[in-house]
Amino acid sequence: MARLRSILGLIAAAILFLSAGAHSFLGWKSLQPRIEAVGAPADLVTGLRIGWQFGGAAMLVFGLIAAWVFLQRLRGASVPAFPVVVIGVVYGLYGIWAISLTGDGFFAIFIVPAVLLLLASWPWR
Repeated sequence: MARLRSILGLIAAAILFLSAGAHSFLGWKSLQPRIEAVGAPADLVTGLRIGWQFGGAAMLVFGLIAAWVFLQRLRGASVPAFPVVVIGVVYGLYGIWAISLTGDGFFAIFIVPAVLLLLASWPWR
């Protein structure tokens, strides 16, 4: 069972890696022209880009942390799951908040890896 949980955690990490790439590269390429089309000042566009790219970097770091934890667990090491639990809880709450704010089910992209991370981290020790 521990092996299956570690594999679930690695799948979640892979989703985070893919999300980071899509967010940073594809997402910004799609968003930037729409922001500029409404006449947003250049400094506002730059500020939004900086925050947007930080979001992608954070996703990548979350994926790296999760991958490291679950690779260590697959190798038999006793590694605390606390960092992954925190990522899962925050990711899940963010997804729920975003869906409740927009009504857009797209934001389930945050809930899916959150659930996988939390399941993979059980028991949370």
